[in-house]
Amino acid sequence: MSRIDQLLYDLRPGGVHFASLGEVARIRNGRDFKHLGSGDVPVYGSGGIMARVDTAVCDRPSVLIPRKGSLNRLYFVDRPFWTVDTIFYTEIGDRIVPKFLFYYLATLHLERLNKAGGVPSLTQGELSQLPVPVPPLEVQREVVRILDHFTELEAELEAELEARRRQLAFYRANLLAFYGPGVPRVPLGELAAIGTGSRDTQDAVIDGSYVFYARGREPLRLDSFDFDERAIITAGDGVGVGKVFHFADGKYALHQRAYRIAPSERMNARFLYHLLVTDFSRYLAMTSMHGSVTSLRRPMFEKYLVPVPSRPEQERIAGVLDHFDALVNDLSIGLPAELNARRKQYEYYRDKLLTFPEAVA
Repeated sequence: MSRIDQLLYDLRPGGVHFASLGEVARIRNGRDFKHLGSGDVPVYGSGGIMARVDTAVCDRPSVLIPRKGSLNRLYFVDRPFWTVDTIFYTEIGDRIVPKFLFYYLATLHLERLNKAGGVPSLTQGELSQLPVPVPPLEVQREVVRILDHFTELEAELEAELEARRRQLAFYRANLLAFYGPGVPRVPLGELAAIGTGSRDTQDAVIDGSYVFYARGREPLRLDSFDFDERAIITAGDGVGVGKVFHFADGKYALHQRAYRIAPSERMNARFLYHLLVTDFSRYLAMTSMHGSVTSLRRPMFEKYLVPVPSRPEQERIAGVLDHFDALVNDLSIGLPAELNARRKQYEYYRDKLLTFPEAVA
């Protein structure tokens, strides 16, 4: 019998009583902050901290619940704060430990309550009626202690992974810094086939047989393919312009506003991938008259000057960078695999620890 089960058996042998969220906490609306002075108090919206001001709307531990936008992105705040009108804050009574409430609400996936046709939204009325378990405070504190331990371990892994990402960026910048006349620079249009696809996002199917690269960071799926090759993929417009790159190796489908860059035999495809990830946004910033680029055209790719060291040197550099890239991004090995396993373990124990037998009235 676990520590939690033993506590419940000793303190609530007949099960746990449930109350509505509105009975254990008051749900409050946020307000505009523009009339406030600058300071150290964080201002929260549905996307996180927006600003810092000199006045707090609440100085007690609270769970912040987005009213619009990212409904599943809850925040636990245990210092003075302010909230805007896109996010609710809670004034939590003494029947429930604030962080226990935070952990429990995270299991409910509040985005499922959304009934809006446009921007996802929640109402106070819907939230107030949510049933919340109220086990003895000792049980609540023990659940928080265990889950805090998991989140601390996850935070340590995330910090280490971020350090690896910075290390990868450092090696990329240094290994790809070519200077002097010994390394020729050749327009990309002479080194690769460049073009777009013909698909639309609505063509995507769940569990399709082939990767479908659109304009976003996450690939989609499709049951047919357009190309069978090694190529670098990037968005032709949208927020990922010049920043988000994918590497295709095999059969894939391509969006009509995404570009494929398929290198010739002169170029190592992985070398070119690392170069574009590292340097292409700099090139766009230098060539843009407006300081930012919202869409790309083929001539912008074709004119990009690529340093072309010897093929063995390209392969050496690609090998080094692929090693670091795997340590940072490959979910099957190293830190990414450990972090992914830790998150699954945390979710398993969170859901298990926060499932309670309801007391019979």
